[in-house]
Amino acid sequence: MSHSGGVTAFFFRPPEELRRYFTTFYCVEFSADEVSDHFDYLHPEWANMRIVNGGKLVAENRSGTQVGETGFFFTGPSSQAVRFGFDRAFRMWGIGVLPLGWAKFFRTDAALWADVLVDGHDDAALTEFSDLAKGLFRGPADHEAELERICAFFLDRQHLPVVDEARILAIHSALVDPEVDSVAALVERAGISQRTLIRVCQRAFGFSPKLLLRRQRFLRSLAKYVLDPSLKWIGALDSQYHDQAQFVRDFKQFMGMSPRQYGLLDKPILTAVMRERARFAGKAVQGLDTPAGGGS
Repeated sequence: MSHSGGVTAFFFRPPEELRRYFTTFYCVEFSADEVSDHFDYLHPEWANMRIVNGGKLVAENRSGTQVGETGFFFTGPSSQAVRFGFDRAFRMWGIGVLPLGWAKFFRTDAALWADVLVDGHDDAALTEFSDLAKGLFRGPADHEAELERICAFFLDRQHLPVVDEARILAIHSALVDPEVDSVAALVERAGISQRTLIRVCQRAFGFSPKLLLRRQRFLRSLAKYVLDPSLKWIGALDSQYHDQAQFVRDFKQFMGMSPRQYGLLDKPILTAVMRERARFAGKAVQGLDTPAGGGS
């Protein structure tokens, strides 16, 4: 548990039967002393369900899609930042879905949901997850009971088949290895053809292999900086970057702003959550988790 600036973050490991399908389950509580406008940015990540109780949250992606006044925010695998604003206290459960989890629990290509932001209660494809969201909060806050409901929901669906499981795991393992720095290296490490790599990435990961590799080096740099801003950006650069200019181009593509602009922002939620996640799971962002899941 971490408490900072009115933000308290709790992280939980999924039960063993579910650990390969999810990053972590986590609960964030924000207590505001007074009503005021706050905002923060979600970095690129795997698909995520965010179930909210209280408060007034509004999320907006780079394409201009805005979702608010809902208890269920759903984002597909992302390569661009999502801006979200809030003006009062809230509780929020997050469920991070690993690529293998997407292949198991979703019956569509992840690429069709890439950088998608929707109200989960309004999308027919998310009806069963909407039911989970509607029944999650019952009475006073109770982490154990709420966590049990989340686990029970997915444990009841363990029977669902997974296509290309071995290939997904092989690709994921290669992606999180900093030594894998090209599509050719990814193909070799995964032990599959480039055509198969592209197909499986579209189905379970949401993006092309080249973009996924770029996202990984960016996330490694971002996580290092957030955990230790004294490094400055130059000290946080991943070894795969040829120079700072290349990193700045990536940063603008993924976050929609320069590293300097991002560094000057107040990030009340994400900084606290990333630091607690690093303490709990060993990785500050879910995109760096291994196929074994967060904290494994």
